[in-house]
Amino acid sequence: QVQLVESGGGLVQAGDSLRLSCAASGFTFSVYTMGWFRQAPGKERESVATISARFNTNYADSVKGRFTISRDNAKNTVYLQMNNLKLEDTAVYYCTRGRESDYWGQGTQVTVSS
Repeated sequence: QVQLVESGGGLVQAGDSLRLSCAASGFTFSVYTMGWFRQAPGKERESVATISARFNTNYADSVKGRFTISRDNAKNTVYLQMNNLKLEDTAVYYCTRGRESDYWGQGTQVTVSS
């Protein structure tokens, strides 16, 4: 069955960096667009970044220039490198499969403190 398992979240200070990982299994990873969403307390879930099977990337305006999404098809893993973290980046981050985000991971908490 499809599984998406995120890791790498944690508590950091503003300006720090984190790298999230999402290990995928149960499907042909290389042919799918993969994405990262986040949901902050009291806010709607939002798309953060996507990477297509051809490695084309898209980012939310709020993270452009700070976050980088990448994938390693040999490891069935998608990454989110987050630099210069801000307080407003605090959220649960989810890995998703496909343009329709038909599968979601369980999420990993990222907390940015001042």
